[in-house]
Amino acid sequence: MTIPRSGDLASDVLVHSYDDMFNPPGLTNFLGTAQVDLDVFAVRSVNFPPYSHGDCITGQLYVDGRLARSYGGQVEVVWRPDHVVRSTTVDGLSLRTTTACAPGRPAVVVQLEIEGTPGREVRIGLALASTATRSPSGWLRPEPPSEPNTLAASEGRVALLGTGESASAVSLQGFDGPGEVRGQSVIETTLTLDSAGQARLGYVHVLTGTAAEAAEHYDACVADVPAVLAAAEQLWDKALADAFDPAGDGFSGSLPILETSNEALRKLYWWGVLGVIWFRRDNPASVLGRTYDTLMPRYWQTTTFIWDYSLSSLTHALLDPEPMRRHIEHWIDLDTHAHFGTEWLTGGPVGYWYSVNDFAMTRLVRDYVRFTGDGDFLAAPVGRETARKPVAEHLHDWATAWRGLRKDHALADYGGIDNLMECVSSYIHEVASFNAANVWCLRVAAEVAERDGSSDQAELLRKEADEQAGHVNELYIEGAGFWHARQPDGTLFPVRHCYDFNIVGTTMADDLSETQRAEMVDFFQRELQTPTWMRALSPYDADAAFSLRPDHQWNGAYPAWPADAGRALFALGRGDVALDWLPGLAKTANQGPCGQAHFVEEAVPAMAGGARKSPPQFPYLIDWSCSSSGSWVSLILEGVFGLEIALDGTVTANPQLTTLDPEARLVGLKVGAHTYTVTAEGALPTP
Repeated sequence: MTIPRSGDLASDVLVHSYDDMFNPPGLTNFLGTAQVDLDVFAVRSVNFPPYSHGDCITGQLYVDGRLARSYGGQVEVVWRPDHVVRSTTVDGLSLRTTTACAPGRPAVVVQLEIEGTPGREVRIGLALASTATRSPSGWLRPEPPSEPNTLAASEGRVALLGTGESASAVSLQGFDGPGEVRGQSVIETTLTLDSAGQARLGYVHVLTGTAAEAAEHYDACVADVPAVLAAAEQLWDKALADAFDPAGDGFSGSLPILETSNEALRKLYWWGVLGVIWFRRDNPASVLGRTYDTLMPRYWQTTTFIWDYSLSSLTHALLDPEPMRRHIEHWIDLDTHAHFGTEWLTGGPVGYWYSVNDFAMTRLVRDYVRFTGDGDFLAAPVGRETARKPVAEHLHDWATAWRGLRKDHALADYGGIDNLMECVSSYIHEVASFNAANVWCLRVAAEVAERDGSSDQAELLRKEADEQAGHVNELYIEGAGFWHARQPDGTLFPVRHCYDFNIVGTTMADDLSETQRAEMVDFFQRELQTPTWMRALSPYDADAAFSLRPDHQWNGAYPAWPADAGRALFALGRGDVALDWLPGLAKTANQGPCGQAHFVEEAVPAMAGGARKSPPQFPYLIDWSCSSSGSWVSLILEGVFGLEIALDGTVTANPQLTTLDPEARLVGLKVGAHTYTVTAEGALPTP
C-alpha cells in the first residue's frame, strides 16, 4: 500500500461521554467546513465562506420526545477524510450517523441508521438553529461572523429556512423523507423499523446567499443522501491520489510515494501529507485563488498564517508550488512586518506582526526555489510600487532585518508576548530561537548572493552570521541544555522552552560545541519528551504556572513542535533518539489530522493510545486541526531520509533507515526538472 485512500486514513474508534475532554472532528469539501457535535447527530461550525454560521449548533437529536444526549452513555466516533461516523445506544436502539460535506455544494448531510426491535415505531426530532449571515468585510476574528436568525417553514419541504435581519444569507435544513414542522425550531418524523429491525433517515443543511440558491442545493442533496456520501468518498480518494501523481490535475506538484513496511514511518508521513491537503480551499469567493487555511473547523477560517504555512513549507513546495508562489508575492506586497497573515475573502492583512515572519519568508522562498527549480523567481520584481524590487533583495532585507531590532545588545529584540508564543510570559525580547534563525537567514542570503555573482557580499554575510552565532551562544546556560531570554535591561531569564531547542538545533547545530549538543539532547529527553508527544515548556520552568493553553505550555505541544524537535535531534547528531520516538508519535496519529495542540499523557489520559487532541473551550482554546502538519513530511524527508536540496537543486541524501526499514524508499521525488528515488544508499536520478 503506497497511496492512501480515505478508508486507510480512518481514525481509531474514539470514545467519549458528554463534555469530556474531547474535540469533535471536522469535515471539509474544499469549499468550507463543518464540525460534528458531541452528541450522535448534531453539527456545528457550518461555514461556507462568504456565508457563515459562527459556531452555531444545530440538529440536536430527540428520540421519542427526549433529548438523546440526556440519556448519558458514550458516543463512539470514527473520522475519515470524507465522513465521520458516530454511534451510540439510546433506549434499546442502536443509533449510527454518517456525516459529510457535499462535494461542490455549500451543504452538509447526515444519514441516521437505527436498529432495534422489528416493528417498533420511533419518533425522531431535530432541534434546529440558524445564525446565517454574510459579513460585508473580511473575517478578522477567530470566530466566523454570525447573527440571530428567524426560522420559518419551507413550503413543500420538511425543512426550516433561517434568515437574519440583514437578509445577507440563509440556511435551509430538513429531512429527506416525510415529517412535519413542530413549533418554531423542531422538525419531527416517525420511523417504523422494518422486519430486520432497521430504518434510515437523511438530513441536509445548506448555507448560502438566497432562498432560491438554498432550495436548489437542498433538493439535489435530499434526492439521494447516500449518493452524496459516496461522492464525498470519491472526492477525497481523488485528492489523495492526485497528491502523489505528477500528472494529476488536483495540484500543481506532487509528493514522493513512500514505500515501507514500517507502520510508524508510513503513518507519520501520511499524517503530514493529509494535514496539508485538508486545508486546501478552492472557494470561488477567494480573491487569491486557491488558498490553504491554517485552522479548522472552528477558528480563523479564511485566514492563512505565515508562520504555520512556513512550517509546512517543504510540503507546499513539492505538492502545490503555484499557490505557494502567489502567497509569497502577496505577503511581500502587504509588508510582512505589519501582520501575521492574510484572509482570502478580501486579501487583506490580519493581526499584528509575528516575530517569526522574516525567518518564515526566507524559508518559504528558499524552499520554493530549490524544489521547483524556478531560480528566475529570485529576480522577479515584487512588492508595492514604493518597494518593488527583486525577490532576492527582499530576502536580503529579511535576513538583515534583525539589525533594526537591536537595542543595547548585539542580538535582536523580538518584542512581547503577543509577538512570540502568546501564552509564555517569560519568552520575550532577546530569545535564542529567532536570533539563531537570523544566523541561518544570513547564510541563505549569502547563498543567494553568491548565486548572483556577488561573492564579496556573500563573504560579508557569512562573517556576520558567524559573529551572530557567537552572540547567540552567550545566551546558553552551561551544563543545563537550555537558554536565557535577555530582557531590555540586560536581565537574563532562564527559559526551558522547546522552541529554542527546535530552532537552534535546526538552524545552527554546527555552531554548537559537542558538549552543548549533548546537554541540549539530555534536557530534551529529561524535561520535554514524553512517550507519544512532548511538552512545549518544561514543567520545571517558572512560567509553567502562567497558562493552560497546551500548544506552547507544559501540558502539551503544538503539532509542529515534535516534528521539528525530531529534525533538531538529527541535526544535533542524535537521530537515534528521534527514531526510537517515532512508534510512540505514530500512536498520536490515530485521531485524524494533527490538532492545534495535543495534551501530554500526564495532563490528560491518552486517546486511542496517543496524545489526546486538546479541546476548544476555555482555557484551552484549541482547534481540531492545524495546517502545520506538513512539518511531519519534513521530518520524514529531511530527517529520516536525510535529504538535502541545495538552492541550485543539487540533491544529496544520508538516510537513517537501518533500525526502521532498510528497504524503505521514496519514489518520484520531483526536484526541478528531475525525478529521484531515495533508498538507504542515497538519492538516485530516475531514468
